[in-house]
Amino acid sequence: MMINGLESVMVREDGGFVGGICPAMQTLESVLAEIAPTNIPVLLVGESGTGKAIFAQRLHRLSSRSEEPMVSVTCAAMNPALLNAELELDRNGNSGFRDAQNAFGTVFFEEISELDPGCQRNLLYALPGDAAPRRGSLSARVISATSRNLDEEMRSGRFRSELYYRINGVCLRLPPLRDRREDIPILVEFFLTKHAAQFARPRPSLSARTMRMLLDHSWPGNIRELENMVRKIVALGDEHLAVAELTAAPIERLAAVEICEPRGYSLKQAARAASREAEKELILKALAHTRWNRKRAAQELQISYKSLLYKLKQIGVLDAETEGRG
Repeated sequence: MMINGLESVMVREDGGFVGGICPAMQTLESVLAEIAPTNIPVLLVGESGTGKAIFAQRLHRLSSRSEEPMVSVTCAAMNPALLNAELELDRNGNSGFRDAQNAFGTVFFEEISELDPGCQRNLLYALPGDAAPRRGSLSARVISATSRNLDEEMRSGRFRSELYYRINGVCLRLPPLRDRREDIPILVEFFLTKHAAQFARPRPSLSARTMRMLLDHSWPGNIRELENMVRKIVALGDEHLAVAELTAAPIERLAAVEICEPRGYSLKQAARAASREAEKELILKALAHTRWNRKRAAQELQISYKSLLYKLKQIGVLDAETEGRG
């Protein structure tokens, strides 16, 4: 069964979670309520950083096996012997843990497409089929995650089709952060609180300009990249310095002027737009380097202080907050 458009969630250490305000969150909660109590295998598909591991933890916490251990298997680091040891299987792939006190509640396979052929064979033998579980088969709830297209992996012969159908009881696709931008402010607030507590620092409040930059960024690293950025903001104590690197994406910014549209857009216009973007990038880098000391930044840029103020107003950087900076 395939369910598309599900939002990734973030889980607090106390078991609560922060998700999003997009309509798909309602679908997410209803799906979690339906599948969490069952033993059906779940396949999580999504780009790196979309929260697949956190989502797996959420499923485990909501399951009837929540009091039992959850084991994460890093598939890229496995060979057949290591996999057998990790899952307590014997050399024939039979489960060795029969004592209920030592049983796994959930096994989470991180990037299952990275398993080599030998590991795939052992895991296939260990997983129960559609019929009654055979003696010695793995009794744990199985959750798998991948950032690859397993259909293509099967067609190329890199992933066993039999294993795919064993792990794909329900397939959930976690969207990239760029497709759920309305959730960015909620995630930012969560991470600000989390890392302020970790660093024992006051929780910062971000300016409207910084939040706009966070909303406009494409986030190729998804939620993981966003959290790293917020952690940097808290650690540095200077949001402008922390987010300066987000301005180093001229290709994305040029897309905003629709340079791909040939009608009514001349080569001179394109050159001027590129020049403005390059100038803005240099100015912001100089400001970041001088910790937003505008006089020092003007010296580094070899322009007058008055010229820098004029250019800051032109590019929309000079606001009430930067007016007070020297």
